[in-house]
Amino acid sequence: MKTSRYNIFFDYEGQKIGFNSYRREYIALDPMLHEMYEASARRADFLELSEVHPEFYNFLVEKGFLVEPDMDELEQVKKLVNMIDNDESRFELHINPTMNCNFKCWYCYETHIKDSRMDGHTRENVIRFVNAILEERPSIRDFSMSWFGGEPLLYHKKVIMPLLEQAYEICRGKGITFSSAMTTNALLINQEVIDHAKRFNLSFFQITLDGHRERHDKVRFVSKEKGSYDAIVSNIKLLIKNQLRVLVRINCSPETIAGLEDIVNDFADLTEFERNFISFDIHKVWQEHDVIDNEALSDARWLYREKGFVVSTAAYDTVLNSCYGDHRNHATINYNGEVFKCTARDFTTKNSEGLLGGDGQIQWNPKYEKRLNSKFKNRPCLECPIMPICNGGCSQQAIEHEGIDYCVHDFDENKKKQVVIDRFLESLLEA
Repeated sequence: MKTSRYNIFFDYEGQKIGFNSYRREYIALDPMLHEMYEASARRADFLELSEVHPEFYNFLVEKGFLVEPDMDELEQVKKLVNMIDNDESRFELHINPTMNCNFKCWYCYETHIKDSRMDGHTRENVIRFVNAILEERPSIRDFSMSWFGGEPLLYHKKVIMPLLEQAYEICRGKGITFSSAMTTNALLINQEVIDHAKRFNLSFFQITLDGHRERHDKVRFVSKEKGSYDAIVSNIKLLIKNQLRVLVRINCSPETIAGLEDIVNDFADLTEFERNFISFDIHKVWQEHDVIDNEALSDARWLYREKGFVVSTAAYDTVLNSCYGDHRNHATINYNGEVFKCTARDFTTKNSEGLLGGDGQIQWNPKYEKRLNSKFKNRPCLECPIMPICNGGCSQQAIEHEGIDYCVHDFDENKKKQVVIDRFLESLLEA
């Protein structure tokens, strides 16, 4: 047997904690057992260990820390990624009803287009697409329709309601599970929006806060005299009281750190039952160039957990939780019929990867296949011990670094290890 290339060890409370990033298994070893493992690993010979301590040897094999000498572990990771990215049992459709927005946040990467709105012709083509994709791919058992933009609720009645209702009925008629989600600034949420959402299984909302009240209202305001923080927090609570799930994404910059505790205190009045419907994602704004105190962000995440809230950890595994843009069974249809994969870049014609036709078919351009074949070409990733949970981030990262060695953790081994440690601490919390 040989050591897995995906083993990482770190110290925790007098023990050596091992993590195998392919198997996603943790083991805890006392110093003597760890030294036995290290001695065998240095010699690249585990025969003696198998004879002296067969129970320990078999344990290492069982947990994936030792593998067969001829095992191609990289090929195993490729199979895992391909299985996830090519899952034929579901389809994810994102729709941008508009590229207009009622806010102008400093970090927004999108070009706001006044009066942009999906017209009736494009809406008809979207429904033709839904019918066509479900006819052509009988293996689809789950269909999701999500809303993005721009601010999608600007056109709730004219775009979202008719498309949501028709897609829901099409899926119900075919016995396909239908779900829907929305990324919104939440200012326009009201009971009418909620009642319609509940009726057609629009059950998940991602909503952003830009710090606590004072900071948030400097970024997102209705007018110079009127901010939006209190209205948005109130609408988040209204969603929760209607038992709709909400992910509150807190965009962090140096100015927001001090107010993180104040934000969670504003949700302290939620009951234990209501807290089942809310989670938080405390995240650095990626457009922010100033240094962020990562320890402060980590402390804030633990504070939220101590106060009884769930904090998102999906970023710890961008393979099992890979971006929908990496999946073959995904499309984002813009208000004008242009089709995209990545929703974290500007929706310009230059960035589009296809066009929705009048027959309900998407005519993909060469960028589509280039994206889907962009992974496993970055040399540092191929040699990295956390590749099975990272793989260089998403396909957009791979495309933008084509021909360039890159690392989403800045080639910093301590940052990589911290990802593993954070996962471990999470597992203790859930145990």
